[in-house]
Amino acid sequence: MAFTNMFHIAAMWPEVEKLADEGLCAMAFTASYPYVAPAGGIKPLFGTNPMGFAWPRKNAPPLVFDQASSAMARGEIQIAARDGHDVPETAGIGPDGQPTTDPNVVLEGAQLGFGGYKGASLAMMVELLAGPLIGQFLSIEAAHDDAGKGGPPIGGELIIALDPAKFGDADGFLAHGEKLFEAILTQQGTRLPGARRFINRQKTPQTGIEIPDSLYQEILELSLS
Repeated sequence: MAFTNMFHIAAMWPEVEKLADEGLCAMAFTASYPYVAPAGGIKPLFGTNPMGFAWPRKNAPPLVFDQASSAMARGEIQIAARDGHDVPETAGIGPDGQPTTDPNVVLEGAQLGFGGYKGASLAMMVELLAGPLIGQFLSIEAAHDDAGKGGPPIGGELIIALDPAKFGDADGFLAHGEKLFEAILTQQGTRLPGARRFINRQKTPQTGIEIPDSLYQEILELSLS
């Protein structure tokens, strides 16, 4: 399924989670504005190009995660710049191509793929799936087409949903998957991806959401502008 001519897509997990709630395995891919340099390069070419994945479960919330193909999400670097703390040296480079821990310099330069060339390869894969395959812009084309009016460039999203029942014994497949989850959780200090989000979801209606004072002040300023 392809969605085209869209604006900001935000997190990738909501749509794949809904599909998993219906018993489907799901993957989602989208490209974005160019922020990430290719392996060995210093100029932004790929988007942070996130992907989402969901696996249905019988007696538990589905396994759901999303992640950028960059070492850090763009928003994480922006938050670091706002709050005045460093980012890992693997997060990005400055305009001169040199590694840096200064988030402001990374924002002026280029982000890096996670795991070096491996993340850059995944960013390229997502770029092709969520761009040319569905008739949408490459990240560099989206930047070129940006009219500079304050809104994000138009892009697309590719969602792939797989019905386990079409492959045979769906219940057997899902039960087999549980063996993997059980093996992970037997090791101390582990948790399944997305598990904390489900826990926080239960707490939030009672506890609310805490935000930094700096963000609260920004919201107040926006409300008065």
